Amino acid sequence: MSDTELKSYPMQNYTLIEREAQAEEDSSVSARMQRLEKQYAETGMRRSVEGVMVVMEHGFPHVLVLQVANGFYKLPGGYLDPTEPDGEGLLARMNEQLGVPLPDGGYARSKDGKDWTVGECLSIWWRPNFDTFSYPYLPAHVSFPKECRKLYMVNLPVKKTLAIPANMKLIALPVYEFYDNASRWGPQLAGLPYIMSK
Repeated sequence: MSDTELKSYPMQNYTLIEREAQAEEDSSVSARMQRLEKQYAETGMRRSVEGVMVVMEHGFPHVLVLQVANGFYKLPGGYLDPTEPDGEGLLARMNEQLGVPLPDGGYARSKDGKDWTVGECLSIWWRPNFDTFSYPYLPAHVSFPKECRKLYMVNLPVKKTLAIPANMKLIALPVYEFYDNASRWGPQLAGLPYIMSK
């Protein structure tokens, strides 16, 4: 199969274990925007990558999302270092969030030696200003966007153990739940059914 083909396996193929809690960097949205502004002053536009992982549950495709606190959901991933390539950076962030840590500082691979793989870029979102609004295009009047956020398809191996931080939950949400529901999930997640159907 090529990297553009979606591979999905039953959710019961994956073992979920708990690992130490991961502290959230920001206590509020305004704190997150202040940190973005500080980072922008130091290194320029922030680059973020997130992984869309699909599993099958009850015969329907589901997307794995992390639930933080009671009602905030996000895709696994995070910010890249200024010169870090997208694919390598996304795999590093995925291991930091969901990998099983080893004593040597590395992360466990699946038993067959295969691991998750980064597929095609599904969408690119731009944050023009130091606020919460992102767009699936770069507005023509914006010369210096503050963040570029890319969503990539990530294929899981047939079986894998995922280590979930104690302060988060990994939830499989049906793809149809996102469609036309931006008020609940935000525009990026609400757009997943459309971009995944291509």
